[in-house]
Order: sequence, then C-alpha cells, then structure tokens
Amino acid sequence: MAIFDPEITALAERVLASCRAKGLRISTAESCTGGLLSAALTDIAGSSDVFECGFVTYSNDAKSTMLGVDAETLSQFGAVSEPVAQEMATGALAHSHAQIAVSITGIAGPGGSDHKPEGRVCFGLAQGNGPVRTTTREFGALGRGNVRRAALLFGLGLLLG
Repeated sequence: MAIFDPEITALAERVLASCRAKGLRISTAESCTGGLLSAALTDIAGSSDVFECGFVTYSNDAKSTMLGVDAETLSQFGAVSEPVAQEMATGALAHSHAQIAVSITGIAGPGGSDHKPEGRVCFGLAQGNGPVRTTTREFGALGRGNVRRAALLFGLGLLLG
C-alpha cells in the first residue's frame, strides 16, 4: 500500500526512472522534511537500485557530525541558508556512494522570524564533482504539513533536473 498521494508517488516514480536511465544513485540530506523525500522514493517497489541512502539531520550537531557541515557556516548563516544546504548536499555525496544528492533545510512552522519566516526552505543539489546548485523557496505560512509537502515536491523536482 502506498503511503503517499498519487502526485507524490508519480513524481517519485519519474525521479527513479530518470536516475535509473542515467545510471545515478541518489542520496538525500533532510532537515525540515524529516526523511519524507527518502520515504517517498523508497515507497516505490524496486527503488533499491537507485536510492543509496538518506540522512535526517534535524539538529545542527547532526548536520556537522553526519554530513560535515562546518560549524562556522552554521554560526555565520544559520541552519536555514543556502550555504548550509550546499554543505549538506556535498556531505551527502561524500558520505555515500551516490552520484546525485539533494538537501532540504527550512522552517516548516509554526513560527519563524522576520529574518527567516515560516515557509522558507533552502535546497541544494550536488552531482559528481560539479558545483552545487542552491535555491531558496518561500512557500509562506501554509502550516507545517503543507510546507513539508511543498518542500518534498520541490526536492523531487530538483532531482528530475
């Protein structure tokens, strides 16, 4: 039984098929989504030939310990930032046998601040030795579940290219 809605399942299937066709294995580094992207991919039967591993690094300490995110980067920019998303994606590649990695870090809510509002999510996409692409999306104060869902969908879309 699938645990995700048809939109998420269809997108996850497309990601797996695309990466399979390109011979890429996937690694994820997730914070605010708490492993939802990894779960969406592994909800698909046969995903083990494409999905390598997922890191759920909710705390700053976990980001540093598991992914090698620099404490200075966290101190200077905060966990919800493109520099941290970049280091998370790089770390997911470095600590796995994957060829492509996506990272997600954000403020799902409730709450936030004027500087970092609820619904702000930063993403990183690392592939091979190339530069890491980063982007930030402002999903708005949609509520925790909806921000996490939006981040999941966007992260899957990044893996499609």
